[in-house]
Amino acid sequence: MSDPDLLPFEIRKTDFLIIGSGIAGLRAAIELSAYGEVLILNKGSARESNSAYAQGGIAAAINPYDSPQSHMGDTLKAGKGLCKRSAVKILVEEGILRVKELIDWGTRFDRKGNQLLFAQEAAHSRRRILRARGDATGDEIIRSLLSRVRSDRKIRLLNHHFSIDLHLEEGVCRGAWVLSESDQRPKLFLSNGVILATGGAGQIFLRTTNPVIATGDGMAMCYRKGVEMVDMEFVQFHPTALCLPGVAPFLLSEAMRGEGGILKNVNGEAFMRWYYPDAELAPRDMVSRAIWQEMERTGSDHIFLDMTSLSPKFLKKRFPTIYRTCLGYGIDLTRSPIPVSPSAHFMMGGARTDLNGMTAVPGLYAAGEVAYTGVHGANRLASNSLLEGLVFGTRAARHLLRHVGRHNRPGMSRPEIKNREFSQFGKKPPLNNKKLAQVERACKRLIWENAGIVRNGRSLKMAVKELKSWDLILKGSRFHRKWMEVKNMVCVALLVAGAALARRESLGAHYRSDYPKPSRKKVHSVLKIR
Repeated sequence: MSDPDLLPFEIRKTDFLIIGSGIAGLRAAIELSAYGEVLILNKGSARESNSAYAQGGIAAAINPYDSPQSHMGDTLKAGKGLCKRSAVKILVEEGILRVKELIDWGTRFDRKGNQLLFAQEAAHSRRRILRARGDATGDEIIRSLLSRVRSDRKIRLLNHHFSIDLHLEEGVCRGAWVLSESDQRPKLFLSNGVILATGGAGQIFLRTTNPVIATGDGMAMCYRKGVEMVDMEFVQFHPTALCLPGVAPFLLSEAMRGEGGILKNVNGEAFMRWYYPDAELAPRDMVSRAIWQEMERTGSDHIFLDMTSLSPKFLKKRFPTIYRTCLGYGIDLTRSPIPVSPSAHFMMGGARTDLNGMTAVPGLYAAGEVAYTGVHGANRLASNSLLEGLVFGTRAARHLLRHVGRHNRPGMSRPEIKNREFSQFGKKPPLNNKKLAQVERACKRLIWENAGIVRNGRSLKMAVKELKSWDLILKGSRFHRKWMEVKNMVCVALLVAGAALARRESLGAHYRSDYPKPSRKKVHSVLKIR
C-alpha cells in the first residue's frame, strides 16, 4: 500500500489481468493460470454477468445426428452474409472440444439416463442446444467454471472493482486504472497483458434483458484507446421478455417457442404466420419486428406468449426458473398466457479483434460480447453466444501466452505514472448523482425510441445530435463509478446510433423503415476515434 500523502493511488502487479468474470473471462483465467498469477476484476459479483443470465443453452454439434458443417451453415444463414467464415469455422469446430471439456469439468447438462438432451431453437436446423437445469444453462456453466477458478491458487477474483480505463505505456497495454468500490480508492493494476471480457451494453436501452452491470464499459475503453469498433448498429432484440408495469424485463427463453409456445396479440390471435412461414421459429430479428408491428397495429405495449397447450408437468420441469419467476408475479404460465415484448439482448458488433482475440493495441485482447470476431454477422444464431465466449476466451489466453514476452519491459516508475497519466483523472464529477441519473434515463429512452427495433434516418440524426451534446458534458475521466458508467453508456449509444445512421439498408437485426431492403454489397461499418 502506498503512502497516501506521497501518492494518491495504489499500484499492484500481476502476470495476467482479466476484466470481467463471465464465461470468456473465467475460461481465459483457467488457461493462463498454469503459467503465472491471474487477477480477475469484476465491478459486480462473480455470478453477475450476461453469461450467468443465459437461459436457453449452448449450441454445439455433439449430437450424433448433427455436424459442424450444419452448425456452420445455420450460423452463416443467420448472419445474412456478414459473418467471417474463418471465425465461424473455428467456433463450430473448437466449440465441440470446449463443450466436452465443460462436461469433463463437471458441468451438469440435462440428460435422460446417460444421454444428453438436445433442444430445438429458432433458425437451427437440428436439435443441438445443450441445456442445464431446464432453463439455467448459463448459471450452471458459470458455477462449474467458478468452482475450478476458486480451487486454483494462482487465480484471484476481486469483486466490486470498477475499471475506469486502460493503462498504456508507449502504445502497449500494460494494465488498467481501477476504482475499489469498498474504500473508493484508485488503483493501478499492472500486468503482462490484459483480456477484456466485460460483456455487452444492453443497459443503454430502456428495455433490456441484460443485468445492470452491462453498461458497455469495455467497448468504451477500447474506443477511447483507438480500437476500431465494428458493426455497432447490429443489436439483437430478444422477442420475448416479461412485460409488466414497474417490473424489469425478464428473459423468456427462445426454447419456449422451440417447445411449442405460441405468440398471440392482445385480441388472442396467433399472428406469426401472417408474417413468416416459419412462424414462431423464424429468426429473432424477424420475430421481434413482427411483434413490434403487431403491438403498433393493436395499440398495445405487449403481446402474449401462450404455453397453455403444453403439459403443466412438462413446463414446470423444462422451465423451472421461468415458471417460478412468473408465479412470483402472479402468472401461472401453465394456465395463463404471459405478457411479453421485445427487449435489447445482445451486441453483434464490438471491438475489432483477430481470430485470437488480439486488438490493434499490443497487449490488449478482447473476448465474448465486448469483441467483434465476425462470428455473428448481422444477426446472432441463438445459443452461439456462450460458445463464442468459451472458444475465443481460450484462444485469447493461448495467444497471450505465446506472445507475452514480445512487449515485455519494466513498467513506468511511480513518479512517471503520477506526472504522465494519473493527473488526467478528475477527482470529483461536475454533475451530482441526481443529474447523472437524469442523463442516464434520458439516454436509455432516446436510444430505445430512435435506435431500437425499427429505425429511420430522421430520428437517428436527432439521437446522434443529442448524444454528442451529452458526450461533451461528460468529457474527461473520473474515479467515480456512476460518472464513468453514464459516460460509457453515452459513448456506446453514440456508436450504435452513428453506425445505424450510416447503414442505409435493412439487414439482419438492423431495420431502417426508410431503407427497408438490403443492399447488394455486403460491407462492415467501422468507427474509430479521431
